[in-house]
Amino acid sequence: MVEELLKRIGAGDPERIAELYAPETDWKLDWPEAEHGRAQTPWIRHRRTRADIAAHYREVAEHHVPQEAGTVIDRILVDGTDAVVTGEIRQTARSTGRAYRAAFALYLTVENTQVTRHHLYEDSLAVAQAFAPGD
Repeated sequence: MVEELLKRIGAGDPERIAELYAPETDWKLDWPEAEHGRAQTPWIRHRRTRADIAAHYREVAEHHVPQEAGTVIDRILVDGTDAVVTGEIRQTARSTGRAYRAAFALYLTVENTQVTRHHLYEDSLAVAQAFAPGD
């Protein structure tokens, strides 16, 4: 299930990605709450429904250069219904043209073939610097 999710995320089809999630999911991004939903990074906020999740992936695509995106997976660790994926996100901010790399850990719970928990911990400073207005 985790490998299928990663495959769909890599293919970039928000609706097909969202199909793998439960109707209501515990979705959190580890960023300071005051930074959630800012104009430069509107996809960074908590989500709950499949529609929210599909919107997340559309917003990520809208704010990045698709030809300059990639993810390197280091490890997939599974313990019962829980899984942790570690790696590095490689993106380029569309608004600034700045490339960035952000280490991440994704904590998932899969129950009855649906993702019920999606908690992402990433290098938020690298993302924030890439999208910061200015030089």
